[in-house]
Amino acid sequence: MKKLCVVLSLLIIFALGSIAFTNIKLGGIIGKITPGDAASAVSLVAATDTLKAQISQGVFTFTNLKEGVYTVVVKANAPYKDAVIEKVAVKDSATTDLGEIKLQQ
Repeated sequence: MKKLCVVLSLLIIFALGSIAFTNIKLGGIIGKITPGDAASAVSLVAATDTLKAQISQGVFTFTNLKEGVYTVVVKANAPYKDAVIEKVAVKDSATTDLGEIKLQQ
């Protein structure tokens, strides 16, 4: 009887543990910078963390992001001005599309 209780307890703990780790779903952020050659870098800031993305023909993508609010910083090439987009929300399993980001001269 004692072994049965131990086995059942371990099964319950294992089942609850596996359920707890399946709820984490990741999202992303995409956008397009115009003109396509106007930006040198795109960064994503969340609190004290910073991520950088590659820019290909003006398009950038951040993936595997936890749900939260981020700031996107676009570092521009001269004569264009840098751009900052604040309060970009990422939801579970969703990709936030920033659309077209037009850099000003």
